[in-house]
Amino acid sequence: MEKLTGTLALAIAERDGKSVPANTYFQGALKVMRPQYLDDSGQVVYFILNPGGGYVGGDVYKIDVTLADNAELLLTTQSATKVYETPNNEVRQETEITLGKNSLLEFISDPVIAYEKARYVQQQVVHMDKTASLFYSEMITPGWAREQDGFRYEQLLLKNQVYMDGKLAVIDAFRLTPADGVLHDIGMLESFSHVGSLLVVTPSIDETFVHDFQEVLKQEFADLRFGISLLNVHGFSARILANSTQELEQFIDFCHCYVRQHCFEKSPLLLRKY
Repeated sequence: MEKLTGTLALAIAERDGKSVPANTYFQGALKVMRPQYLDDSGQVVYFILNPGGGYVGGDVYKIDVTLADNAELLLTTQSATKVYETPNNEVRQETEITLGKNSLLEFISDPVIAYEKARYVQQQVVHMDKTASLFYSEMITPGWAREQDGFRYEQLLLKNQVYMDGKLAVIDAFRLTPADGVLHDIGMLESFSHVGSLLVVTPSIDETFVHDFQEVLKQEFADLRFGISLLNVHGFSARILANSTQELEQFIDFCHCYVRQHCFEKSPLLLRKY
């Protein structure tokens, strides 16, 4: 049996209009803070913590999140995921998410910071009902390196799969390997150092929504490089290129607030982490 560095299982149920924990289990180098309610909508908020301070070679993390029908969860990390040198074995994180009917998961991740000689593989599988909603974001930033160029990690592989009503609906994956020498080519990072991704699936998104949203983003972020693609299901994916974590955070925060207002009929939340 594989030894896990950290494991987290979180199940959320809906009771009388309020989302409440049905099961919470964590062990090793993964923990969650106590549940919080940041507004009067009944949505529960959890912060994931890694008390170890960072990921090292051979670490394996597993996260399981389940939302029952009508449950609503905003899940976020307390700080960046720091991946240090992995001389022998890569770091792996596997996440499985199950979303019931009319449930809502907003998963806002802080950056993955990859240091020199780091290898990190992240795989996330989502099983969702066609009436459920998902907002997921991730960011990648280069960490410290002896040559001070920030691109000395060996490999970053992030893969997301979404199954809707049991059928594979979305595959979104990208792999960064600086040693290949193509990291700054067209279609990769080009002249940028930071990359962010969004994956949004919810019944209210269609071609008109995506077109209007693109126009809004062009006005708000004229100097930022980004692209949005309509999915085969009701939703969109986005990729953002930037030269700082702050630029990515501003873009993702704007998108989150926009989707919360126009799709989820919710006000913005202040996720204070300091």
